[in-house]
Amino acid sequence: MKILAIRGKNIASLEDEFEIDFTTEPLKSNGIFAITGSTGSGKSTILDVLCLALYNDTPRLKAAKGKYIEDYANQPIPDNNSKTLLRKGSASGYAEVDFLAVTGETYRASLQIKRAHGRIDGAIQTPKLTLENLTKNTPEPGRATELQARIEQLVGLTYEQFSRSVLLAQGEFSAFLKTDDKQRANLLEKLTGTAIYSQISAKVFELASASEKRLEQIRSKMNDYKLLTTEELDALEEELKKDADAMMKLDREIEQTNRQIEWFDTEA
Repeated sequence: MKILAIRGKNIASLEDEFEIDFTTEPLKSNGIFAITGSTGSGKSTILDVLCLALYNDTPRLKAAKGKYIEDYANQPIPDNNSKTLLRKGSASGYAEVDFLAVTGETYRASLQIKRAHGRIDGAIQTPKLTLENLTKNTPEPGRATELQARIEQLVGLTYEQFSRSVLLAQGEFSAFLKTDDKQRANLLEKLTGTAIYSQISAKVFELASASEKRLEQIRSKMNDYKLLTTEELDALEEELKKDADAMMKLDREIEQTNRQIEWFDTEA
């Protein structure tokens, strides 16, 4: 997954429309850059827009206490709801991200936040999520929950994984270090593309378990057979030798009898 562009309008401290295009210069040819500015200039808001468009959530909202605040329309809104990120005095806003999905296709995820009747004192409506396949120039169908699940598939990361990798600089690095080994391993596998080795390991373990089970079955069957002692084996070999001698004697008698039969036939 690769971020291609970030756009927004009236989100938190950023007024009106803005765009950051990573496919054009000077960002296109730079592999690393810094987001700098004074306090309140909107540095964190850029990352808020990124998270809102993809997950309708941000680390800023996660840090909120869940208390209700009064909006212009005397509408109580939880402070951890994305509605609170619509800039004060604005009738509408949006967060939009263009990204290259793990499928190799380009998509645009957008979250629209609007007030009723387009008035700044109107009640904030439920944010609307849209997803468009830019490669095919077709919108993705489905309800918000379905589109959200589709975005996670295309990005290859859940919100928790995204916030602990892409947004580690936003205070999530300690959370990444403190998470359990399995979650951290899953995240690192997705980031580094080494999940295939876990799949190979799981397959090897599966084959080894099946072989071990088959070996136990063979060993169990072996217990049904009694091994001969040296004395028993010698006795059987002696008996076999006697039987072989008896067979040779019978063969000689048969040969002698056949000659007698031939003599009688000739005489007759």
